[in-house]
Amino acid sequence: MRVVLHAPTANALQRARANARNLRRRQPDAEIMIVVNADGVPAALETKDAETDDLLRICANTLAARKLSAPRDINAVPAAVETIAQLQIEGWVYIRA
Repeated sequence: MRVVLHAPTANALQRARANARNLRRRQPDAEIMIVVNADGVPAALETKDAETDDLLRICANTLAARKLSAPRDINAVPAAVETIAQLQIEGWVYIRA
């Protein structure tokens, strides 16, 4: 099972992290990615979560537009929309958190 959780807001990021934790408990072998853009990016940078930070993929377009930089321990992707589309092409299930 491969699931991409989309988190474009701070509240969506909270839900995505909870969804990821729940899915990991039920499906330990699931591949999970949380793609964060828009208003979710500042929340992801400000709020750490040891259980799910490794799943985050931060939109570089949002970082640039808001003049933010991601710490080295956070993975960035060039564009959230491109990443989500490519993952869906590859068979990942999309869930908007």
